[in-house]
Amino acid sequence: MAWQEIVEQTVTGLGFDLVELDRSSGGLLRVTIDWPWQPPQAGEEPLPERFVTVEDCEKITRQLQYLLEVEGLEYRRLEVGSPGIDRPLRREIDYVRFEGHVVDLVLKAPIGVTASDVSANRKKFRGTLERAEDGVQWQVVWSDAPEVKPGVRVSKRRVPPPLQALVFTLEDVQQARLAPIVSFKGRRAPGVADAD
Repeated sequence: MAWQEIVEQTVTGLGFDLVELDRSSGGLLRVTIDWPWQPPQAGEEPLPERFVTVEDCEKITRQLQYLLEVEGLEYRRLEVGSPGIDRPLRREIDYVRFEGHVVDLVLKAPIGVTASDVSANRKKFRGTLERAEDGVQWQVVWSDAPEVKPGVRVSKRRVPPPLQALVFTLEDVQQARLAPIVSFKGRRAPGVADAD
């Protein structure tokens, strides 16, 4: 059994999801964990989000140190942590969980010929993650309008540029992460407005 599988079995056996596993040439072994997420059933309220604590990371670190010593895996330093605000999206369930959030998306290949204002050699996008109309694929929706700075008045007659959308499959994606948007009011559920 490969060491990656051993780490994943250990993490899942302790009740967590393995989000990311990275081993650098300098001897750093980085394990990123999160609590498992289940989509709410129809008509149910979503469960409150659980966050990984320092105690959770300590528990997994102790277990992995013992296990990796038994397996004879060479490493200099082991880091166990939470995904953070720029969490990677790897599996279909990650996309379902963070539907409606702003994501940074990098495609494996440029989008090619377009019939829109989008450059044909563009690979990077930032926008709101949504399920595509076919119910199978995903799309990222964005506007090329510049952000309005705080305190600047915007004319009511100003027509905002239209929203643009890029439909993609998970096979098209090289990397997808939650956009690291810092708000001191906390990350709200999609569609929840500011209460000023």
